[in-house]
Amino acid sequence: MKILTKHRIAFSVAAFTLLAPAAWAQGTSEERSACMGDAFRFCSAFIPNVTAIENCLRQNVNNLTPACRAEFEPNNRTRIQERHFQQQ
Repeated sequence: MKILTKHRIAFSVAAFTLLAPAAWAQGTSEERSACMGDAFRFCSAFIPNVTAIENCLRQNVNNLTPACRAEFEPNNRTRIQERHFQQQ
């Protein structure tokens, strides 16, 4: 049973390692949001729904990275776009 759990953890880490860079790569560095990492960390269940991600980030505003908080707080919006999550 413990071996199965270890395999699941290893698979999850491998999947995230392979998929996250593809998602991160969408758009130029200027177009990407400082909140992408926080979106994956706190709001992955809502990807790629930008409205739901921003609602989730709003609920986690005290835990956001300084860069994301600086982008997000002026108007409760990010530069995140659905296309940022599309695989190439």
